[in-house]
Amino acid sequence: MSRIVVENLNIIKKTDLGRDNYVIDLAPFSKAGAVKPGRFIHVKIPRTDVFFRRAFSVYDINPGEKSISIIFKVLGRGTALLAGLRNGDSLSVLGPLGNGFNLPSTRETAILAAGGIGMPPIYLLAKKLLEKRFDKTKLLFFYGGASGADLVDIRRIKKLGLKLLPATEDGTLGFKGVVTDAIRDKIATADGKFRIYACGPEGMLKAVDRLAGELRMPGQLSLEAPMPCGLGVCLGCIRPLAAGGYTRVCREGPVYNIGEVLL
Repeated sequence: MSRIVVENLNIIKKTDLGRDNYVIDLAPFSKAGAVKPGRFIHVKIPRTDVFFRRAFSVYDINPGEKSISIIFKVLGRGTALLAGLRNGDSLSVLGPLGNGFNLPSTRETAILAAGGIGMPPIYLLAKKLLEKRFDKTKLLFFYGGASGADLVDIRRIKKLGLKLLPATEDGTLGFKGVVTDAIRDKIATADGKFRIYACGPEGMLKAVDRLAGELRMPGQLSLEAPMPCGLGVCLGCIRPLAAGGYTRVCREGPVYNIGEVLL
């Protein structure tokens, strides 16, 4: 794991994606090139009456410009304050934190499953695999939400040029149903070895964990949890392990093997 730093980064671009979703590009981050897909940063909201940092998965990186991007939806006071910032404003960032995904072998087809605002680490994993010249035909990017409007920044995913398979519960875009049903439907007629990666709402992760166990498919999940400290000290993000005991999502995670954590 690379050394953790605390740095003040400038907002070089803020993009309003609609429906209270935003992308913020930050620079210069000295550890941009060390960020693995699945790792996260801890951001301090620039207000004296907001005490805890907020955790955000790294969405995109540009090592040449030493920039990183995060994506978020306004869900409370902290994210509302973040959405109100402007280009040029400064943010204190702690990171990179946590452990990232292990990459698949070239003999495997990678199933990348994202749900709603849990898409960022899955996008960054897809981008990293393509940079390593992973066969595009062995990358299946499933993106699920309640409706097409919940699939945020989908144009950026399409620019990767891989196989994008949207799934919406109301059928407004792509497969009609939940993302795990779309995955089951797709691989039922496919040959080869599969490895699955997922990030999204807990209900989706539970379903992916069950499906992967049922099909004896290896893979990893990126979990979300409250992370007041981000360093494993406060124990605010502990989850039970299938083998017994507990894990700190911010320290030992947020990425875990299929079946490793009780969801």
